[in-house]
Amino acid sequence: MSQKEQTKKVDTEAEQKNVKPLEEVQEQIEESYIKVEKSATETLDEVLGQAERAYAAYTEAQRQVLRIYKETEQQSTETYEGAEEQANHAFEESVRQALRAREEAEKQARETFEEAKAQTEKTCEEAITQASQIRSKIITKARKIHGESVEQAWTVYSKIMR
Repeated sequence: MSQKEQTKKVDTEAEQKNVKPLEEVQEQIEESYIKVEKSATETLDEVLGQAERAYAAYTEAQRQVLRIYKETEQQSTETYEGAEEQANHAFEESVRQALRAREEAEKQARETFEEAKAQTEKTCEEAITQASQIRSKIITKARKIHGESVEQAWTVYSKIMR
């Protein structure tokens, strides 16, 4: 065997030896790739599942926030309306009481006025009666004095004229 042949033979044997391990390496690479791909797919599926669950939780939280907001708004509205109703009721009651108090004060004022008017009229009548009596007494006295004076004057005149 020539050297060329020997080299070819060694090369062929080496190639045969190398081919088999190369095929094995390729199989191992393919298996590793499949494992990595499967692992990546599983990991990706897990991540997508987590993302879907997180999104679902997020949307549920949004719905709860909206529900709570609406409930709070409703409670706030009811509280406001209740306070407004109480304020209106208190206002109306205050107005009724004020009107009653005014009417009562006017009634008392009218009664007091009427009593004062009656008392004033009575006092006035009494004063007029008293003044009339005094006038009568004074006029009577004045007549008496006048009569006496005229009588004295006639007496004096008659004495002088005789």
